[in-house]
Amino acid sequence: MNLLVHSLFLLLIALQTMNSRFFTLLVLVLLSLTTSAQVQFALFGGGQTTSARYLVKGIKQPTQFKYGTMGGVAVKVEFDNQLYFFPAIFYSLKGYKVTLNNSAFPPTELAKNNDLWVHTIEAAPLFHFDFNKKAAHLFVRFGPSVDYGYYGNEIFDTVSGPGTGGRVYRRMRFDFTEYGHFTAQANLHFGYETGKGLMAFAFYQRGFGSMNNHDGGPKIFHRILGVSVGWLFGRNPLLAHTKPIKN
Repeated sequence: MNLLVHSLFLLLIALQTMNSRFFTLLVLVLLSLTTSAQVQFALFGGGQTTSARYLVKGIKQPTQFKYGTMGGVAVKVEFDNQLYFFPAIFYSLKGYKVTLNNSAFPPTELAKNNDLWVHTIEAAPLFHFDFNKKAAHLFVRFGPSVDYGYYGNEIFDTVSGPGTGGRVYRRMRFDFTEYGHFTAQANLHFGYETGKGLMAFAFYQRGFGSMNNHDGGPKIFHRILGVSVGWLFGRNPLLAHTKPIKN
């Protein structure tokens, strides 16, 4: 229980600071936790399709998916029976393509569309449930996450007058009156562990925090679907539980 509280405390600080040096320190702390018999350290990565629910004054705008990547580290902490705590820190490249049938700022009231990428670091204090106590088993994970967008770019076409327009390439502008650095998501993972370290899972993220800060501007919520593979290091408590007793 002390280990669970300690991990939660570290994640809360991470969500508040989003400082790169702190993330480095946190990764080192997660590595050190693998010395415990009840903790496993995880590395994972994969691909994802990303889009957004994009609303302008409550009117949904047509969007398309883009392809991105993700990868990071986590710890699997034994909590209660088949329930585990699974705090994770990971990189996620996400974005969307939107056709603007209604004017929106950001990017600009003259934009006809927008093709956006944003690089993020995400913290996710997830819960993990194993469907049985066998070494090889299915699992489900669920919980919230908060990401920090530290760099992005966007491409959009504009209409500057009757019959004229142009294409704009620029970096995302993060500000209290433009895009916000922080967004929040709900997460659902469904996967399989082999019992020998290998794991694979499909995941879905549904944003409930808009990435736009501008009053009266669009509401933009991430939609992400992907698959990931990874490896668990450290002593598997299920193998310890299922190991035959010698007479």
